[in-house]
Amino acid sequence: MTNLDHGATTVSSRALGVLLDSWRASSAPGYLALADRIRLLVLDGRLPVGTRLPSERDLCAHLGVSRTTVAAAYAALRDSGHVDSVRGSGSVVRLPARASVPRPTTTEGLLDLTKAALPAVDGIAEAAQRAAGRLGAYLDDPGYDPVGRPVLREAIAERYRRRGLETSADQIVVTLGAQHAIALLARVLVSRGDRAVVEAPGYPHAFEALRGAGARLVPVSVTVDDGWDEAALMQTLRRTSPPVAYLMPDFHNPTGATMPADQRVRVLEAAAAEGTVVIADETMAEMAIDGVEPGSRVERPLPMAAYGRAVTIGSVGKSLWGGLRIGWIRAERPLVDRLVRARSAGDLGTPVLEQLVVAELLGDFDRVLEARAGHLRRGRDRVVHGLREAFPSWQVPSPAGGLTTWVGLGAPVSSQLTLAARREGLLLAAGPVFGIDGAFERFLRVPFSYADSDTDRALAALRAAWDGVDGVQAPASPLLAEVV
Repeated sequence: MTNLDHGATTVSSRALGVLLDSWRASSAPGYLALADRIRLLVLDGRLPVGTRLPSERDLCAHLGVSRTTVAAAYAALRDSGHVDSVRGSGSVVRLPARASVPRPTTTEGLLDLTKAALPAVDGIAEAAQRAAGRLGAYLDDPGYDPVGRPVLREAIAERYRRRGLETSADQIVVTLGAQHAIALLARVLVSRGDRAVVEAPGYPHAFEALRGAGARLVPVSVTVDDGWDEAALMQTLRRTSPPVAYLMPDFHNPTGATMPADQRVRVLEAAAAEGTVVIADETMAEMAIDGVEPGSRVERPLPMAAYGRAVTIGSVGKSLWGGLRIGWIRAERPLVDRLVRARSAGDLGTPVLEQLVVAELLGDFDRVLEARAGHLRRGRDRVVHGLREAFPSWQVPSPAGGLTTWVGLGAPVSSQLTLAARREGLLLAAGPVFGIDGAFERFLRVPFSYADSDTDRALAALRAAWDGVDGVQAPASPLLAEVV
């Protein structure tokens, strides 16, 4: 048995009962039906790894079943590797060891949809020419720029002001994209062994950056239908007092969920009470689709920092082009100073020419976002309609923004499906890529940001791949075939 984490989130009998829903509808013996439903919650990330289950006595009393039934269910979960138990300490959710899905050694000739990205926006070449014409004014400077050119910092601050958050240029640090911003914040705010709250599913490169700084990740569930598990998030903040919590509150990657305003206030108040810095990744925040009509004045979502204490991250990688490696951090001046001092250990600044290009493009950013919304609307509708028509048993959401849909496959076969799709010439990111311990085998992230021809090719490849795995359960556990 492994040692239990005494900072683990505990799920009450009442809360678990709600999640179990209609577990009794199964024709399997009671203990197997209960074990299978709990296992399904683990595989889907609704019960994050590390969650402490209620005691056998409490759960049997709440469910109205014998203690023998609950004890046998917990034993079955221990046997399949989904629970660890220590006498006197309780039972904690785990995932069994599993072989990693091999990464492709080459993508030549394959349609790569592992990246949720858009092609370059029109006008980048012209903006680059204009920026090059202005570069001469900067050539007397050594060129090492750890904080950002004033012209770009002011343009970014103006975007925040247009979105309803008063911001000055000296609150902005320009970075080498959003990933660099996450890594820099992690290096400054996290010490080895600290806990960091993350979303499950969530952005895998954020997990890597936080782990690289020595953090122990504590997941909190996010779903398409219900969004953030607020009760679990609040409990995790109170029990662990983590120095950081990484959240993507707008068009969350991969679920597409958006956090309501009142929930943002409660989360930020709870985080402030524990001394937790909320890192709000807003790289998707302005990628709205619904409600963005040509010529309309769109009400963009307020930045997370408008609701309370938060550090926000932004980037032009999604909106303008991934080839422009420009991102930023918005923070209060004391943290800005710490970030600039710490930066030289990893890099010596952001390229000046790229900053000037982005400053040119931000001057007409609303038009860019309007065009992007039209492209994404057409792509989303094509992908959602195509998937629903080809795979009626799948759950295919139609998100209001972002670049992807988080598809429910109905069976834990995501890794198998992505391997089969590769044989059909298509690369996709399997659901477990977005978890921290191998969950989400019942889900698949499908981008809708690509050209129509690529979308049609991807749909055809998925149909061919699904013929080989439809209804087949992943072989991680002999009991998985009984999951309901």
